[in-house]
Amino acid sequence: MDGRLDDLPDGVRSTLEDFIATVVRISGANLKSAILFGSAAEGQLRPTSDVNVILVFGDVHLPELERLREHLTFAHAAIGLEVMFLEEAEISIAAQAFAVKFTDILSRHRVLYGSDAFASLKISRAATLNRLRQVLVNLTLRLRERYALIGGREEQLSLLIADVSGPIRACAAAILGLEDERFASPKEALQTLAPRLPGNNRAELLANMSSARQERGLQPAVADATIGALLELLGAMYRYITGWS
Repeated sequence: MDGRLDDLPDGVRSTLEDFIATVVRISGANLKSAILFGSAAEGQLRPTSDVNVILVFGDVHLPELERLREHLTFAHAAIGLEVMFLEEAEISIAAQAFAVKFTDILSRHRVLYGSDAFASLKISRAATLNRLRQVLVNLTLRLRERYALIGGREEQLSLLIADVSGPIRACAAAILGLEDERFASPKEALQTLAPRLPGNNRAELLANMSSARQERGLQPAVADATIGALLELLGAMYRYITGWS
């Protein structure tokens, strides 16, 4: 294991170490990189956070994945491990197709094994803008659909708010990246961007997003109001980048 994991909880560290060691044993030289990304890579893992890893292979073979299944199932249940299986030749293709996600990965990743597969990765401005528009619209449609289905159930609404807060923050980070601004985290990026957007003061919204992610719980009226504020925020972010090229 090349990357340090001593800033992660003991159970997460040991499970992740065991899983990566198993992948190395099963895949050998076919495994090129194991990369941790997201909040765990920052050492900011919350009790509700998933642990996100990208495994980069020369080639992805289904028999190898089959041999990993039991180990992945255990790690997923134990620490919320989510794995992206990527071939070396697919890195640039995936980064252009999912530019917002990979912009976040580039800013928050830690090499656990092998080389840094993203060291020379460049994501085009056009790809980032195109993906930003797609993600912002998709999040808007998703929020409306889920609110129509589960509105009034504060626990489920809080989970929804927690789930969409990460992608919204990643979008803010991608927007600031296009403006050549640096930021410590996607959370900080949204805190920086939000006051620039037309509309109401969003301090309460940002606080509610953090509460939903950290505690997975908001009061009913607060959850309802937060959904409305999130939809307004998404619209303001989309309008902010309208006309960019």
